[in-house]
Amino acid sequence: MSVPTLALPYPLLLLPSARVTLPISQTQAEDVLELVEAATTQPSLAAVPVLRDTTTLNEWGVNARITRLVRPRRPTDPHMITLQGFTRLRLTGDRAADYDRLPLVPVAYPPSESKSLPSTEAVNAFRSACAALLERLAQSGRKRETWARLATLVDETENARAAGLADLVVAAVGADYEDKLILLSTPNPTERLHHATTLLTKQLSIAEVTTKIASAVDASLSKQQKELFLRQQLSAIQAELQSLQGLGTSVAGAGNGEAGSELDHDAEGEDELAEVKRKIEALATGSEVRRVAVSEWRRLKRITPQSAEHGVVRTYLEWLTSLPWPTDTSPSVDDTLTSRSFLKTAQAQLDADHFGLDTVKRRLIEYLAVVRLRAIQARATADTFSERDPGSSALVKIGIPSPNALKPPLPPKAPTHASRVKGPILLFVGPPGTGKTSLGQSIARALQRPFQRIALGGVRDEAEVRGHRRTYVASGPGLVVQAMRKAGRMDPVVLLDEIDKVGHSNFHGDPAAALLEVLDPEQNHTFNASCFTTALMDHYINVPVDLSQVLFICTANTLDTIAAPLLDRCEVVHISGYTYDEKRHIARRFLLPKQLNANGLASEHVDITEPALLHVVTHYTREAGVRGLERTIGSIVRFKAVEWAEHLDETLVSATVPTSPLVTDHLVLTSKHKPYRATVEEHELEQILGIGRWDGDQCEREARRGVVYGLVVTGTGEGEILPVETIAVPGGGVLKLTGSLGAVIKESGELALSWVKTHAYELRVTGSRAHDPLRVPHAVDVHLHLPAGAQKKDGPSAGIAMVCALVSLLTGACVPAHVAMSGEITLRERVTPVGGIKEKVLGAHRAQITKVILPYANRKDVEHDVPVEVRQSMQFVFVRTVREAIDAAFGAGTLGWRSLGVDLVESRL
Repeated sequence: MSVPTLALPYPLLLLPSARVTLPISQTQAEDVLELVEAATTQPSLAAVPVLRDTTTLNEWGVNARITRLVRPRRPTDPHMITLQGFTRLRLTGDRAADYDRLPLVPVAYPPSESKSLPSTEAVNAFRSACAALLERLAQSGRKRETWARLATLVDETENARAAGLADLVVAAVGADYEDKLILLSTPNPTERLHHATTLLTKQLSIAEVTTKIASAVDASLSKQQKELFLRQQLSAIQAELQSLQGLGTSVAGAGNGEAGSELDHDAEGEDELAEVKRKIEALATGSEVRRVAVSEWRRLKRITPQSAEHGVVRTYLEWLTSLPWPTDTSPSVDDTLTSRSFLKTAQAQLDADHFGLDTVKRRLIEYLAVVRLRAIQARATADTFSERDPGSSALVKIGIPSPNALKPPLPPKAPTHASRVKGPILLFVGPPGTGKTSLGQSIARALQRPFQRIALGGVRDEAEVRGHRRTYVASGPGLVVQAMRKAGRMDPVVLLDEIDKVGHSNFHGDPAAALLEVLDPEQNHTFNASCFTTALMDHYINVPVDLSQVLFICTANTLDTIAAPLLDRCEVVHISGYTYDEKRHIARRFLLPKQLNANGLASEHVDITEPALLHVVTHYTREAGVRGLERTIGSIVRFKAVEWAEHLDETLVSATVPTSPLVTDHLVLTSKHKPYRATVEEHELEQILGIGRWDGDQCEREARRGVVYGLVVTGTGEGEILPVETIAVPGGGVLKLTGSLGAVIKESGELALSWVKTHAYELRVTGSRAHDPLRVPHAVDVHLHLPAGAQKKDGPSAGIAMVCALVSLLTGACVPAHVAMSGEITLRERVTPVGGIKEKVLGAHRAQITKVILPYANRKDVEHDVPVEVRQSMQFVFVRTVREAIDAAFGAGTLGWRSLGVDLVESRL
């Protein structure tokens, strides 16, 4: 069959049983007139649409009757033609359209209409969709009679003619150009009915949304309500389009290789939310955080900006997207850890930042070595997975895609538990000012990672650690999540400072229990993508936050107030304090340059001599740390800063005075001013800093009857010497203990007195073993006192000191002032080991003690923990029995022991 063809320019399209009116050119009008005059019946032609953005005719067209041709009223106006379609035609051969002339050229069309009957299921589905849509359109009030007649026609039409009726209904309700083009190009009746049913269902959903919006808003809207109505309408339309077109968009994107976004329905003009949208799109595909972010984003777009909930959701999205979540392009392992020079660089960084602390540095290098080995293991695992497709890289190099590239992309695989770079939780315990926080900063610099400090002192609310629920006003995430946001990376070094000062269980919850979940990998793991990962469920974020790559470091001054389960998760590293020599080096190397820079001076302006620096360390500061030393050096630098400023002022005045005989005397006086001296001598310290703080104790510390110096560890972890004073007063043989003593140390005092009474005859205090030294020859009471009564004292470490003090009181012999001791005793005369040896020895060294008496069992503690320079400057005596301790304290042969002829026999029970 050969039919004249008329090209329909985009977006015109004619379906069978439909009518269209369009303009044509003068040449086309002349050809139509010739066709009408030559026809014996009603003339017809083929109306074929032109494809979008091309000059090519569609493969399928419509055989249409010419029902009307209207001549133009003005010469410049085109002719108008009305066409009525009735059957489909299929175009063969050349389909190029000539837009310059578009003549009516006869084209051959083979038979195209399918003679098969549609399936009953397809017809029933089509009738149901038509009935629902036409009923909805009839309720809208426009063209009600037309929709009613069309609904009646659909009900009365036979199944054989249902496919033709589908063209009429789709053309009547109005559909998109692409949808009508697909319907036109579908000759099979069953397939055409399926496609028409889908289009009608889509139109029904759009009509329902429009009706819902129109019925929800009152017709009489004020000017303030108009904006709200328009935003509601826009949000509803966007949400409905997203739900209808989401599937088609994803399929098309997968087929065309395009990455479609579920956020493309964002309204134009909202530049303030563009950054949030970009971050959501960058999240890992298929992850839980992306799912939550997309859900909240859609919810945000449906809420008006005037609503209070809009601000809540927006704040949550800003927090959610600002965290360092994994993305599709996130590196698996940090390259810094796999570098060959990593450990050497870390050692150099620790040595540059800290002087001394050799044991701590060695432990930190072990810690970093473990982290590096875990990173190398993770890198090897990742390389193994990437090489599972042998030969694919070679194919890509020569331009042939890998066979796996043709497969659909798989969801991202979460790293296995073994590949997580996770080290132990270090807990630095020591007195204030010993460098615990700065050690954490050094580790961060060695790893080249961001450093974040979380101050836990005074935290009493569990929500400060795990975040507030979003139901509360002004809620927000916890301290850990805030630190992750500030760091901007998934692998920061987080310092949990002052963990011993965290509040315990109260009506606000238990912060220590919340920290336990943060620090314990066995408590905070979550199941994701067939593997266990370390994650924190923050109450505000409500999405597992990955903590597997975070390095946690804790600091504390004491272990007594830390909860036992929390302490069990940490690896304790003790930092006892610094010796005099270490303090001098730290002051010269770190503290003095820091104070010079803080006070606007240079290194040539202040020079503290070594004797002056040693005098500052020994007479003005005796703390375990260096904070007090830094403040003292700051005072010296500020004193010299005043002198330097006055010197500069005098120099400027002298330079501005004119040279005349009238001011000659003034110039001479100015030149006679004392010149500026940058050197600070030892004899100048009293003028700058005042009288030495520890001079009084040095004068009072002398060998006196009944006074012995013991070694203690204070509540801040510093070691000190503590005098044990005794005195005899008239009484009835009673022991009186004062000095805020606890139960344990009171028992030590009673135990010491019992031992002295038992061995009073051997010490030549009494003349008979049956005599009580407190009643014969005179009845006296013994008052034992430990000074600084405002401080509570307790612990099993003052036994031998109390024994020596009582022996000195009763015998009259004195223990030298340079001797200090620590150890507990038993009724069997044995000296038992005590703790805190390093702190006590360093405290004795700061107090210029030269001889220390310790239990024999603590010999290894001295050899391993006490610095070499301290051991070389002090004499250590390790004793097993009380008799050995007394001889070491008073000196061999000082006390004339009576020999009883009976050796000490221990029971085997």
